[in-house]
Amino acid sequence: MATVLDSLIIPRSTSLPSATFFPITASSVSRNSANLPQFRGLKAGPSSKARFSGSLNQNPTLARRGGRIVCDAQDTAVEVTAVTDKTWESLVLQSESPVLVEFWAPWCGPCRMIHPVIDELAKQYAGKLKCYKVNTDESPLVATKYGIRSIPTVIIFKDGEKKDAVIGAVPKSTLTTSIEKFL
Repeated sequence: MATVLDSLIIPRSTSLPSATFFPITASSVSRNSANLPQFRGLKAGPSSKARFSGSLNQNPTLARRGGRIVCDAQDTAVEVTAVTDKTWESLVLQSESPVLVEFWAPWCGPCRMIHPVIDELAKQYAGKLKCYKVNTDESPLVATKYGIRSIPTVIIFKDGEKKDAVIGAVPKSTLTTSIEKFL
């Protein structure tokens, strides 16, 4: 279950110049909303009403600033859940729908390249296919059981059985072709 971050207030630090620490102001955002191109799902914009909680509610200085960063997490949230040795059987083998499992490790460069592709597939096939990921460093029993010797490896399971495997950072079209065979 994903949690949606409605608004985030970041107070300015008095020890650093504001242009260095917090370069976005409400006026600069309204003129040019391309200040945060590297962040998917975040947008900065002027606040029509300030929403605060706790002690921030009593601070009129923060309420007058007017800028806020909004996270549209529902559109960009990662849909791929991690599976461990303990949860493997219940999530993958006992699943009634087909399952795509990505075997990866945090130190693997090609794994980081294929993560966004797996995220896209999870969104594209939502309701038809479940997508999971297994960190081979943290869950070596599952990786050993299925003979994972190279990562990233993507395996498709149906009715608790291994149906297809794709090794390496491959294009989305290659994975889509494999998935379509088992839907």
